Amino acid sequence: MAELKYIPGFGNECASEDPRCPGALPEGQNNPQVCPYNLYAEQLSGSAFTCPRSTNKRSWLYRILPSVSHKPFESIDQGHITHNWDEVDPDPNQLRWKPFEIPKASQKKVDFVSGLHTLCGAGDMKSNNGLAIHIFLCNTSMENKCFYNSDGDFLIVPQKGKLHIYTEFGKMLVQPNEICVIQRGMRFSIDVFEETRGYILEVYGVHFELPDLGPIGANGLANPRDFLIPVAWYEDRQVPGGYTVINKYQGKLFAAKQDVSPFNVVAWHGNYTPYKYNLENFMVINSVAFDHADPSIFTVLTAKSLRPGVAIADFVIFPPRWGVADKTFRPPYYHRNCMSEFMGLIKGHYEAKQGGFLPGGGSLHSSMTPHGPDADCFEKASKAKLAPERIADGTMAFMFESSLSMAVTKWGLKTSNCLDENYYKCWEPLKSHFTPNSRKPAGLNGVLLP
Repeated sequence: MAELKYIPGFGNECASEDPRCPGALPEGQNNPQVCPYNLYAEQLSGSAFTCPRSTNKRSWLYRILPSVSHKPFESIDQGHITHNWDEVDPDPNQLRWKPFEIPKASQKKVDFVSGLHTLCGAGDMKSNNGLAIHIFLCNTSMENKCFYNSDGDFLIVPQKGKLHIYTEFGKMLVQPNEICVIQRGMRFSIDVFEETRGYILEVYGVHFELPDLGPIGANGLANPRDFLIPVAWYEDRQVPGGYTVINKYQGKLFAAKQDVSPFNVVAWHGNYTPYKYNLENFMVINSVAFDHADPSIFTVLTAKSLRPGVAIADFVIFPPRWGVADKTFRPPYYHRNCMSEFMGLIKGHYEAKQGGFLPGGGSLHSSMTPHGPDADCFEKASKAKLAPERIADGTMAFMFESSLSMAVTKWGLKTSNCLDENYYKCWEPLKSHFTPNSRKPAGLNGVLLP
């Protein structure tokens, strides 16, 4: 595969044209009477026309045929996609899933769309407020087929296998330890090269943005220049009556047929685009004295709600870093949170749970459900010598965190057959170390604490 080219920068106003058609972008205006190369002009709006300039999202596409050239949409089988958050009773327990099983290509071919499985979610796409978490499990490429989402943005986290993604804006290659965002309304198709698995965070009605840095200052966390946008690429390919466009609309799937590839955009300009990001580029901020900073310091992207400081969803990672905090229990502390926390693991092992939480699996700790390190982690960390140490080398865990109380689907609790019924047992060995007669007892390693 030839190396793909990208435009760097998050949320930039960009312009790109396929080098096979130089000058395809109109000069000085968006919608000339006749476009260069006799192309059609089409605007893709990701925000209301009257949004403030700082939040106004739109791009102009110059294409061989407009996207309206298709037969009527008809309802198709939903598979395991759902927006019914009431299909099973609520469950406040700590939940953990073993690695989700990928279908074998020799038994059944499953592409990205047919391999989508909704795990949990909340809210309502009709009112543009909420989110869903999906798992994708596939083993074959999408052939003469594309997908677009009328309900929200997809943040895609591949865990196993590369994704070669065709979009109306160009092509991206997204590998494990990278992410990509396909924003609402953008058509895309995915080629895979092996049995492939990953996670998707879908948000309704808002877009992902970089978190505010506040006292951190101008630099840090995910740097804008490390986000990559594809460059224009088109195919002028005829598929008489044989190209399928799949649309997710109000939580349901619909399909329409058309005669041409939808990836016929010769040039484009704007600030509403797909993009990718390599998680290795994240600039970690951490405590260098004592105690923990809140895990919000690991936020890569956020989708804000109308309440200041409260997110519909945050995408948070726990990358390799140094741990140097003195007089401190260094692993994540025991915690109850008003937010819902879904965690996944791309590779390696998570520091607070060395066993049971595996790459390709996940966990959900719902609003106010207690969680924290397992008994073995607590004992080891309480006795450890507090020298500077590398944490999470060879590992990448992440969290989808939301202010909404998420419901788990029937597939997540039952049909997937991946729910770990013994998760609660990792905390059963915890025992009391209470010393009521000594305020400064010896530590668990026998050394007198200061």
